[in-house]
Amino acid sequence: MRPAPFLSSFQSRLLSDNTKQAIEKAVGSAPVVLFMKGTPETPQCGFSRASIQILGLQGVDPNKFAAFNVLEDDELRSGIKEFSDWPTIPQLYLDKEFVGGCDILVSMHQDGSLAKMLEEKGVLAPMEGSDAGN
Repeated sequence: MRPAPFLSSFQSRLLSDNTKQAIEKAVGSAPVVLFMKGTPETPQCGFSRASIQILGLQGVDPNKFAAFNVLEDDELRSGIKEFSDWPTIPQLYLDKEFVGGCDILVSMHQDGSLAKMLEEKGVLAPMEGSDAGN
């Protein structure tokens, strides 16, 4: 009995090559990429809003950040969930690696690991003053 491999190969076929390539291109379009509902200026859900706020509080450089509105494209909306194997949106990628959704970002923000990761990746905006190390 081997239903799992059949399901896995079936699931991988659901994501078309075009969609997969488009997502890979989007993920590689900037060092920090957020797939969200709405835009950074007008988030369309509380989780997307919270994720944008966290990235802002962390001081992510806007020149190193890209956001993609999954509400504009149903194929992207379903495809990104399969691509990352993560069921919810928003989704954050850092240097083409999946970090997590809003719950993960909140946790990492609270424990300081997100700040450390963003600093290590060199994606923070240059800061004026001596507060940069905190």
